[in-house]
Amino acid sequence: MENAFAPISEACVKALSDKTYDKRKMAALEIEKMVTDFNAKKNMTQVKRIIDVLSKDFVRSNDLNKKKGGLIALAATSIALGKETERFIEDIVNPILNCLMDSDMRVRYFASESLYNVVKVSRGSVLPFFPSLFNALSRLVIDPDQNIKNGSEILDRLLKDIVIESSQTFDLDAFIPLVRERIMVKSSFARQFIISWISVLNAVPEINMVMYLPEILHGLFQMLEDPLPEIQRMCESLLAQFLKIIKADPGAADIPKMTNVLIVQAQSNNTLIQFYAINWIKEFVQLYRGEILEFASGIFTAILPCLAFESDAKKSIKDCANAVNLHLLELVSGVGEDKQRNLSFLELNSVMEVLRQYLVHSPVPTKIAVLKWVHHLFTEVHDEMSEHANKLFPVLLRDCLSDSSDEVVLQAIVVLAEIVNSATVQGNYYYKPQYRTFLVELLSLFSDNNAFLEKRGTLIIRQLCRLLNAEYIYRTFAEILLGESIGLATTMVRTLNMILLTTSDLFDLRNMLRDIRNEKSASLFDCLYRCWAHCPVSTLSLCLLAQCYQHALEIVNLL
Repeated sequence: MENAFAPISEACVKALSDKTYDKRKMAALEIEKMVTDFNAKKNMTQVKRIIDVLSKDFVRSNDLNKKKGGLIALAATSIALGKETERFIEDIVNPILNCLMDSDMRVRYFASESLYNVVKVSRGSVLPFFPSLFNALSRLVIDPDQNIKNGSEILDRLLKDIVIESSQTFDLDAFIPLVRERIMVKSSFARQFIISWISVLNAVPEINMVMYLPEILHGLFQMLEDPLPEIQRMCESLLAQFLKIIKADPGAADIPKMTNVLIVQAQSNNTLIQFYAINWIKEFVQLYRGEILEFASGIFTAILPCLAFESDAKKSIKDCANAVNLHLLELVSGVGEDKQRNLSFLELNSVMEVLRQYLVHSPVPTKIAVLKWVHHLFTEVHDEMSEHANKLFPVLLRDCLSDSSDEVVLQAIVVLAEIVNSATVQGNYYYKPQYRTFLVELLSLFSDNNAFLEKRGTLIIRQLCRLLNAEYIYRTFAEILLGESIGLATTMVRTLNMILLTTSDLFDLRNMLRDIRNEKSASLFDCLYRCWAHCPVSTLSLCLLAQCYQHALEIVNLL
């Protein structure tokens, strides 16, 4: 009867199917000799026949011993063929790859060993199968069996060497999707595998990994949260390598895509991820300067909450966020053409939307930073900011002036004063209705909350007098209060009078009132006197200040 496994002898087939490893090994050596002879005689038909038998009748068999024997024999065939393996590479590699997913641990082990031997012989000719090999390796590195893991490391190193040797022809476009599919894995072993591959390829001069960085950056940052310090260190090192390359050649990187990724990562709850993301943003701000202002609203969303960090563990994040904030301020403060170019990238509407949001329900340091930004923008781009004044006023008046922090209140007044002042100055004259509108709102705030007036009234009014025209502040307050209820008017007059008499900020105003022979001074005295009449004691003190002693005596007699 004809041998169905020819040219493999029946004895060899039996030994190749034996349950003992030594017998299967001896049978594989016999097949190696056969293939060597056929190869020498250029009888590739018989070689193809042997490979087909080993693949169909052994490797694809349900008998575990046959599978193991077939795997060893395929490796032996490849060794015998040497460089000629390339002619049969698909027929040899595919059956072995299938066995790497076998449920039997020993079959997977022999498959990984067999694949190593085939790859070692065929070298660059296996690269067309790189996606399949990479998929196989990504499974082997997380295999529960330690022997298989150890074998996968040897195969992994070999495949990396081959890729480096063939770097000029290596298909990077096919590699990146493989990485992208696996980069969000949670297994530490799988993460180590991915990081090592990216690191190796990034170190090859002929391969430009930075070009593909936006596609994998999110995953790399997520790996920083790995519980194993070794994985964290590997990831930190890789990120440092990428940043060094970008700083050396900023034009090689897709900054817009990466900046959007960094903004998301900078809002992570993981301290390490947040620090590295903000640090990268800081470097990008310094590298790309004005162009980075296109992302100002997103960057603000990321860094403003960090300015309020207080713990030692987050100090480095806070310092880095502060540095980013200062760099951005400098970009808006440029001069000449540089300033105009920088501002052309600034999306003011989206920036103001973010800043308004952080003025409410934010920690004090964040509010202070936002208020300084709003003031800075009114100073630098007043015309463009004018349309935002109406939306800002309610927030500044109702939220910021009522804040529990004096620093927030004082900074809010600085902003309000800038808005009012810049909107009212016409040469050397002041447009009083603008003052009136503002002070009416402020008085309404005081009227709604007497405790607020008692606690903050003096602080707010003094700051306003420092920043705005004190005379117009007092004139306008007096005119408004003439029509107010006696209760509020009396309290306000007492407050205004005490500030007038005691603070250094109103020294010039006091001097003006001491000389009412001057028409302007007399007009001011008359205006204040009508309002001060709500409080007799304040009226008396005003007369004494203006040196109207005779009238002061008359008031005393009336009292």
